[in-house]
Amino acid sequence: MLKWLWLSVVIVVLDQATKLLASQYLELHQPVSLLPMLNLTLMHNTGAAFSLLSEAGGWQRWLFTGLALVIGAFIIGWLRKLEAGQTWLAVALALILGGALGNVWDRATLGYVVDFIDVYYGRWHWPAFNIADAAISVGAVILVIDSFRGHRRT
Repeated sequence: MLKWLWLSVVIVVLDQATKLLASQYLELHQPVSLLPMLNLTLMHNTGAAFSLLSEAGGWQRWLFTGLALVIGAFIIGWLRKLEAGQTWLAVALALILGGALGNVWDRATLGYVVDFIDVYYGRWHWPAFNIADAAISVGAVILVIDSFRGHRRT
């Protein structure tokens, strides 16, 4: 099922392209209203999800980079062992891998992850995210759904 790695590549390319555009056209922490409840707001996240450990002093950059690379290698190994009919699982793993690699690239080259999608309701804002984060989230949801489906193949 390594044939699904194309999806990981697409995610990395889309993620990096949108981050490049956001970095070029948005000002840091200056929201641009796109739709009701959706802003584009450039942010630099030195931590993990929800800015976890963002104030840790820099060591977290290499911890999260190393962790993502180990998980990426694990996912590739898992993909290699999948049977031909395990499409949902392969898609989920490819999305997670693409998202992880997109954010790893930022951490390794910039020292932070570029986030720019700002969803909000009233004064409440969901933590800013990017295409890589969305791919990881969608992949995780598919992974959970697939686990409830049992041994059926599609």
